[in-house]
Amino acid sequence: MTHLLKLAIVGRPNVGKSALFNRICKQKIAIVDEAEGITRDRIYAESEVFGLPFEVIDTGGINPRSKVMFNEQIKRQAEIAIEEADTIIQVVDSRVGLTALDKEVAEILLKTKKPVCLAVNKIDDYDKIPLMHEFHSLGIRKMIPVSAAQGWHIAELLEAAFENMKKKEIEQTVTNTIKVAVVGRPNVGKSSLVNYVLDEERCIVSPIPGTTRDSIDISFIHDEHHYTFIDTAGIRKKGSEHEVVDKFAAIRTERAIERADLCILMLDVQEGITAQDKKIANKIEEAGKGCIILFNKWDLVQGFRMEHCLKSVEEEVPFLKHCPKIFTSALHGRNIDKIWSLIQEVHQNSMTRITTHQLNKFIGAAMQRNHPPMLNGKRLRIYYMAQVAIQPPKFILFVNHPGLMLESYKKYLYNQFREVYTFAGVPIIMHLKGKTKKDRTRENRSNTVKTVDTMDANDIVEDMDEVDDIADFDFDDDDDV
Repeated sequence: MTHLLKLAIVGRPNVGKSALFNRICKQKIAIVDEAEGITRDRIYAESEVFGLPFEVIDTGGINPRSKVMFNEQIKRQAEIAIEEADTIIQVVDSRVGLTALDKEVAEILLKTKKPVCLAVNKIDDYDKIPLMHEFHSLGIRKMIPVSAAQGWHIAELLEAAFENMKKKEIEQTVTNTIKVAVVGRPNVGKSSLVNYVLDEERCIVSPIPGTTRDSIDISFIHDEHHYTFIDTAGIRKKGSEHEVVDKFAAIRTERAIERADLCILMLDVQEGITAQDKKIANKIEEAGKGCIILFNKWDLVQGFRMEHCLKSVEEEVPFLKHCPKIFTSALHGRNIDKIWSLIQEVHQNSMTRITTHQLNKFIGAAMQRNHPPMLNGKRLRIYYMAQVAIQPPKFILFVNHPGLMLESYKKYLYNQFREVYTFAGVPIIMHLKGKTKKDRTRENRSNTVKTVDTMDANDIVEDMDEVDDIADFDFDDDDDV
């Protein structure tokens, strides 16, 4: 695990804190918008300056008198970040000038007795530097003119923030962190789940849909296993994205799915699986990620059986039939402890490799039980099967003609494979690869090519140089099973 110096970015609303956070991290993590109250939760990311790694925390704007939604919770999140931080940057707006709220924030920070540096934002050339002088009255000695949008003087700001600070001994050990994205529609209990798991008010929870907007990474250890939970904004229907912020939130949620190892798809058991839930499930499968289904708010349901819920989900989305499922109450912690073993199981399944010998033994047995049908006087031949990737598991079936693989036979092989190897919670990708003209010419000359249904599976690997063949294959034009 890595223990780094922590840098908190604080200030009143709409001075450019999130823009500065993104600039320091060198990637667009936090949503940036002119409206007040966009950032609500604490957002963490790692960065480095002059070889010094550190953790930077973005916070919501501090304004005790604001009428913006969740203002008290936003203020509390900022206070927690200030408590955690080793050094603090207060951001002010040079164009607006010094405000009474800037003074209040500065007083709060100076009382902490922690190193504080003032970033006078929106100064993008030397002619505007005189604008910073009115901020001397805040009493913060270290003051740097910066432009978060243009990336001006960012290195100088970080140098001032970490000046004279003893470098912590950074303890780094190699850890296998499992990244888990918590996804679903708005208001299904994603943030409640994260808060319960961490046993702290890490994310703002509200019955109002759309409370969470950014994707928030939280790293922690449970039973000596390292996890990073990604709390995401709920994905709305396209027609319900009334604000630009909603569109940004949806994009970040999709990116969270892409960078996660597996996803926890939360469903509101009172509403069942909706069309939007199906789209999210399809996004998870298309991204090749493992999936665990959480039926949340089960404590509010009466007179309805679990079996009915399970059946409705499995009928609507075939992929979910193979995913582990739990009935929970994130608010009260019911059955939450069961997710840890399932996370480990699904992650292990996504990393599983099956030997070519085992796969060809499976193919031989499957074809013996049910031979592929004749099509236009020709029969499909499967020469052998090999695994070429993990996360998700990807397999290639080498056949004589991909066009001879009927949809019904594809489903048969897929279902047989699931019965034998399970791969619970993990999507399985299978490619068909037909023989090239070179292969057919070689076959016509020798006329000795064997198929799985006429030869012993033990001889397949010895007779074919599959490793070299796989390396030469281009999958762009392949058919998928």
